[in-house]
Amino acid sequence: MEKILVIDDDESIRQTLTNFLKRIGYSALAAEDGKAGIEIVQANQPDLVISDIKMPNLSGLDVLKKVKEIDPLIKVILITAHDEVETTIEAMQNGAYDYIEKPLDIERLKVTISRALESKLLSERIDSIIEDEVKEFQPEKRIIGKSLIMKEIYKIIGQVSGNRVTVLLQGESGTGKELIAKSIHYSGITKNFPFVAINCTAITESLLESELFGHEKGSFTGAERMKKGKFELAGEGTIFLDEISEMSPHLQVKLLRVLQEKEFERVGGEAVIPMKARIIAATNKNLEQLVKEGKFREDLYYRLKVVSIHLPPLRERTDDIPHLISYFLNKINKELHKNVNKIPEEVMEILMNYDWVGNVRELENTLMQAVVLSTDDVLHKENILLRKTQTFERNKEHLLSLNEVEKRHIQLVLDHTGWNKPKAAEILGISLPTLYNKIESYKLSQ
Repeated sequence: MEKILVIDDDESIRQTLTNFLKRIGYSALAAEDGKAGIEIVQANQPDLVISDIKMPNLSGLDVLKKVKEIDPLIKVILITAHDEVETTIEAMQNGAYDYIEKPLDIERLKVTISRALESKLLSERIDSIIEDEVKEFQPEKRIIGKSLIMKEIYKIIGQVSGNRVTVLLQGESGTGKELIAKSIHYSGITKNFPFVAINCTAITESLLESELFGHEKGSFTGAERMKKGKFELAGEGTIFLDEISEMSPHLQVKLLRVLQEKEFERVGGEAVIPMKARIIAATNKNLEQLVKEGKFREDLYYRLKVVSIHLPPLRERTDDIPHLISYFLNKINKELHKNVNKIPEEVMEILMNYDWVGNVRELENTLMQAVVLSTDDVLHKENILLRKTQTFERNKEHLLSLNEVEKRHIQLVLDHTGWNKPKAAEILGISLPTLYNKIESYKLSQ
């Protein structure tokens, strides 16, 4: 049973509220002033505090600040007889869940209490997930590569992880941009906050604005309740905007304002919400060229590339291929409960000399296929399924386009998984919505 503490110097209000709370199924505590209330918070750890603003000694705002110091997850609803703009703003800035005027609308209070407790439960789950993710994600075990170019990237990760500077990641598809984004996030001051990723191509423009900034109830057809957007959910963590080059001009303007003003509004809303998260953007396109062509805003480009990291294609760091093979085989063997760990010299030579158009992602998927097809502990040459049209002398006339490579590879993985789309998306390293978009755009069928 959730515990709710009522703090009010008016005895009749305390009694009315505690009786109401007990009647609707909560455990109710009461305090006659802020000081007594804080002592109860320390001793009993309530789930929610409902406090009057105007009280002797400690005001409701003072109570709010002290409660958040004790436990940031405890929700606080403030009530007052005076509807003051400045107080409302200060209350929300200091983490109040809501601010309600007297005389109290009991039905509104009931709904607000329910949502506050639901929000606390969600926050606890998110904190638990974040804790697990921090334990699971260890950059030194996930970023593979000892080449000089990768060592320079590690240095930059170390330099930017201690602050919330905006970072732009550029590189071909499959070079590991999201992995680098997560490494920045989990290596520094943001690691105990959410990492929220969104692919700008996986959602239609009309929905992307709502996904990013959230929306108020009734703001458009189908908006049946208020929804927080990715920027709000990221909190003081990181929002990762993948394929930023595909963002529409309209949303580019909105994002520019967020970067400049460090605030935003939900769609259909008027309340200004502070933006505390770090933004990491990624693209496989040449943004500078898109700026010259008038397809991407120049002012937004410079706002995004405060720090810019270029991820090299695998063909430019072939020294890392043996390390990557060793890492992926170990990972794949665990996932598939296999023990393929012997690599003949000619197989290693093939893998070293291949022109990895799909980069690290293509290498991982090629090894996944080879392990699936293996019947013993050897990585056999005949199980290394590479594009036959490409010669190792890089005969450009016979190379496939990147789109054709991607199309064939997605088809292969879908067929291998029996068109189990969630499993295929996991193997491909892409989101399920992105996979659906690829199936539709490439007109793939079972």
